Amino acid sequence: MEFVILPVIASLFISGIYLVLDRTLLRVVLGLGLLSNGTNLFLLASGGLEPGLPPILGGHDQAAVAVVDPLPQALILTAIVISFGVTALLLTVSYRTYERVGSDDLAELDGVLNDE
Repeated sequence: MEFVILPVIASLFISGIYLVLDRTLLRVVLGLGLLSNGTNLFLLASGGLEPGLPPILGGHDQAAVAVVDPLPQALILTAIVISFGVTALLLTVSYRTYERVGSDDLAELDGVLNDE
């Protein structure tokens, strides 16, 4: 089942790396967002996609029934919150940079603050 989602993960990583290597600051931020989403899907696939019961003690015999591993889901929730905060910070910094310099091209931004 994990092999079905692997092309989606690979396409997110490829698109994210392509956008991070671009010269526009907004595309770099969008590329980092795609990379974080690809990482979240990778963590989900690493935990297994088989259906199972929730890992709650009691009510059923734990040894006889397959349960879902909660660790990848907890890691993904943490990663979503962190990536949202990082994306918001990077969008704010890129907007302020565009306001101050007037361009979001990274080649034009090289050495602008040192020249002033």
